[in-house]
Amino acid sequence: MIGRRAEITVLQALTHSSDAEFLAVTGRRRVGKTYLIDTFYGDRFCFSMTGIQNQGSHEQLVNFAVRLAQYDGTGEPRVPDTWQWAFVRLREYLETLKPTRKRVLFFDELPWIAASDRSFVQMLAHFWNDYLSKQPHFILVICGSATAWITQKILNDPGGMHNRVSRHLHVRPFTLGETRDYLEDRQVDLTETDLARTYMAIGGIPYYLNGFERADSFVTAIDRMCFSATGLLRREYGNLFAALFRNADTHEAIVSALAKYPGGLARTVLTKVTGLKSQSMIARALEELSASDFVTYSLAHGGKKRGARYRLVDEFSLFYHRFMTQNGQTPKQGQWASVATSPSYRSWAGVAFELLCQKHITALTHVLGISGLQLWSGPLFIEATEESDGAQIDLLLDRPDATVNLL
Repeated sequence: MIGRRAEITVLQALTHSSDAEFLAVTGRRRVGKTYLIDTFYGDRFCFSMTGIQNQGSHEQLVNFAVRLAQYDGTGEPRVPDTWQWAFVRLREYLETLKPTRKRVLFFDELPWIAASDRSFVQMLAHFWNDYLSKQPHFILVICGSATAWITQKILNDPGGMHNRVSRHLHVRPFTLGETRDYLEDRQVDLTETDLARTYMAIGGIPYYLNGFERADSFVTAIDRMCFSATGLLRREYGNLFAALFRNADTHEAIVSALAKYPGGLARTVLTKVTGLKSQSMIARALEELSASDFVTYSLAHGGKKRGARYRLVDEFSLFYHRFMTQNGQTPKQGQWASVATSPSYRSWAGVAFELLCQKHITALTHVLGISGLQLWSGPLFIEATEESDGAQIDLLLDRPDATVNLL
């Protein structure tokens, strides 16, 4: 497995724990959460199910019954009427298993399961509190891309789930170095320039990187994945937010607005640009986008709230809005080679490279020999006044040793 060293350390520790463990796994859609759990814990599964998007409680319960019948060996699904009875049957099956090793119960896409029936989370909490937490040979794993939902309903729940999760893993995209290793493992040999251009276009998202073929360059891969009629990413953006958020139109409006301002926008300006009226809805959408690694919020230099900005930091979303949608039209396959050498692309690439550098501050400070220092990093914006022109520094490192690096 490429990267994920910190995550694997946690997963290993849970298998050696003398207690029952409750693990929550979050992260951006397509980042490889399910692959991580399947790969590391697959041979320990005693039950697993994946929620079905946009389906009601009955369909989720049927899904549960089918999966339980596969695990308990009965072969004939018995669909429970409620989640309370579902967990009763799950307990009956688990009590037949010998406690000789750690076993894993995995609920993937948990927000989809719970979306149509509020009782699911309550019954899951009761199942954990009343039974599973007292069985040291079990690990309960829940997973979902709707990070804000899991944070609110599970991690910060004041009720039955309060302080029940023993470990939380937030899986992030690959770094540039891990992206190189991942592609090399797939026998894709890119130049350093093409590697950087790839990262600036689609980020370190494993599912997106899977679209590369052995003989690909940056140009040929992006042309096929993004601009062919059947390309892997041709329709990805249209499904991305609907799969994560309710009222996804608000999220898309915010992302679309921020894509036009790579330096970010203050909340008041963002409200005007989007034309959205509900401040509570905007606040909730920004929180959810931040939790899912699409948007960041950063204070201005010196920790000042004045000048703080929301910024879109999801590479694919930025690339989509700049090149994959132009007046509602997507360029045809074969046109990307000329676009990728145009002044428009070079201008965009300069801004995208700034984001790449900002996401790899740790690596940059290591190269500079200052990785041990606690420093402030980010762009610096100086607003214009009647007396002076404004200014912008793309990346500034303000160090505690009275030194500033401008990059």
